[in-house]
Amino acid sequence: MMAELGVFALVLALIVALVQATLPLLGAQWGIAAWVRLARPAAALQCLLSLLAAGVLFWCFGTQDYSVLYVAANSHSDLPMIYKLTAFWGGHEGSMLLWQVLLACWSVAVAWRSRALPADFVARVLAVLGWVSVGFLLFVLFLSNPFLRLVPAALDGKDLNPLLQDPGMVFHPPLLYMGYVGFVVPFAFGLAALISGELGAAWARWSRSWTLAAWGFLTLGILLGSAWAYYVLGWGGWWFWDPVENASFMPWLVGTALLHSLIVTDQRGAFRSWSALLAICAFSLCLLGTFLVRSGVLTSVHAFAVDPGRGLFILCFIVAVVGVSLWLYAWRAPELGTGGGQFALLSRETLLLVNNVLFCAAALAVLIGTLYPLALDVLRNEKISVGPPYFEAVFLPLVLPALALMGCGTVARWKQGSGRELWQRLRVALVLTVVGVAVLGLTQAGSITPVTLLGVALGLWCLLSTLAHAVQRLLPAVRQGAGWQRVARQPWGWWGTVMAHAGVGVFVMAVSLANGLETKRETHVAQGQSVEAGRYRFTLVGLSSVEGPNYDAQRAHFRVSDGDQSWDMYPEKRAYRVQTMGLSQAAIDSRWTRDVFIALGEPLDETGQAWTVRLQVKPWMEWIWMGTFMMALGAGLSLLDKRFRTGRQRVPRAARSAVAHKVA
Repeated sequence: MMAELGVFALVLALIVALVQATLPLLGAQWGIAAWVRLARPAAALQCLLSLLAAGVLFWCFGTQDYSVLYVAANSHSDLPMIYKLTAFWGGHEGSMLLWQVLLACWSVAVAWRSRALPADFVARVLAVLGWVSVGFLLFVLFLSNPFLRLVPAALDGKDLNPLLQDPGMVFHPPLLYMGYVGFVVPFAFGLAALISGELGAAWARWSRSWTLAAWGFLTLGILLGSAWAYYVLGWGGWWFWDPVENASFMPWLVGTALLHSLIVTDQRGAFRSWSALLAICAFSLCLLGTFLVRSGVLTSVHAFAVDPGRGLFILCFIVAVVGVSLWLYAWRAPELGTGGGQFALLSRETLLLVNNVLFCAAALAVLIGTLYPLALDVLRNEKISVGPPYFEAVFLPLVLPALALMGCGTVARWKQGSGRELWQRLRVALVLTVVGVAVLGLTQAGSITPVTLLGVALGLWCLLSTLAHAVQRLLPAVRQGAGWQRVARQPWGWWGTVMAHAGVGVFVMAVSLANGLETKRETHVAQGQSVEAGRYRFTLVGLSSVEGPNYDAQRAHFRVSDGDQSWDMYPEKRAYRVQTMGLSQAAIDSRWTRDVFIALGEPLDETGQAWTVRLQVKPWMEWIWMGTFMMALGAGLSLLDKRFRTGRQRVPRAARSAVAHKVA
């Protein structure tokens, strides 16, 4: 009866979510304190019931209960236990239950960390979260139930998709979903402010830490997903502009704009309209990504489900959420205003505003490239594919100016700014950038393109301008003999900003060098033969048969030589017994300055002694992961700042200055 217990827990969670969504909202509106106080216990109870349902599904996988349809479709007795458990989110139904569980956990976190906030405001926030939970619980119960019975029970399962049988998929979906679902919190804060009319800077400050957390989780999730695509798919690339990859990238771009907009709203009381609208857009794009992945409207190695009914429900849910949100926004728009007063052309506010526009335009470009093939298929029944050429031609011209402005925005002053002042603060960084790119161009003449040099220049500029900002802030105290005390007094939020912006610079440089200087070769090789790629020599020493827990594989033994150094690499071609699916398991030798990548293709003869192979030498790949991790770490450091973890309302600097002026 365990599966029935899971269904019962979800039904109770739906009832509690309805209570959480209605009574606290009405209580805040009508001034009924008892109803307002229901918000926190309802969120806690809904979370416990959702966790109970998740625990039941884990139990069904762990005990191999093949009378549950979802377990039979995504597990097998030969599957290693770690993958039996993580098969929880290996299919459509389990991934949607994971979404609901994480949503309930975010709701409890908001209830727990918001005790210092006004009770009426918190009640409205939790009510909005409750309504989102109602939508997802209805979806899980009626269209995506992971506890449906299979009668008669299967003797064994159909096995987990081989692409998901990888350690990266143990952590990638939960982290990605934590970011995806996490954007519901700033969305709920924004809607609560619109409902209540409390449209000052306070709500932006209260939601800023939640936005940081969601953005950091989403960054880590994208990082692990990119790494998985790099070494599991056997394609030798880390980003393919796949529609499902775009589905997570679009909210990341808008979430980045939202983070910077909230900074201005918090610090200066400006951009209130921007912040509210971006909070709505970020979560709406998360819902759109859910629709794309789970509706069957696109084909992708990442996509789940092909049931049009599920897609229609999610589409209607998106229309309801976006429609109500934009109606509230339009209703309150006259009260939002701009705030913050006047600011100069080269002030930090202006630079952040321009960057936000560029990030949003980049997200729109990705959205058009993702949806255009679908629209053309529906309207004209034409099948087209929009690939990297489109995205590189449209996306890069929007992002490159944003990277150039990022270095200036870090050191620009609030409200006031001048070109002369920016030059004085950034001239060393600019000169070092020019010198560094010139040296690279001269040393790599003939092998490096202008596009690669431009990417390296922008990445180096982002890194050096961030370091210049840090040095200018800390150096005066060091000269006065109070260096360590000054360093210790710097807020964690500032360190987080420095880390994240430096990570952007490292990431951009690494991507430019990895794409611009890589060596690719697709060829064939027989046992005992050698081929070359770049300065490396690859010799196929031999092949052997390997038996895995649920697959059989041909393992190739390559001896790789680079001058006097040599080492062994072992790529595999796996054949999964139950799924009857072949999968190339690439061998990657990673060093700090380069990756050597070998992927087996197909055998060229019946003896299996000659194979097609893909050889790649990709410089600085490790720094792509390092730069992305630095961005996520920056978000984590900022969350340590107690200014972002308190519920006290903070008066924006502009307002404090006005009050001080009046007192004077």
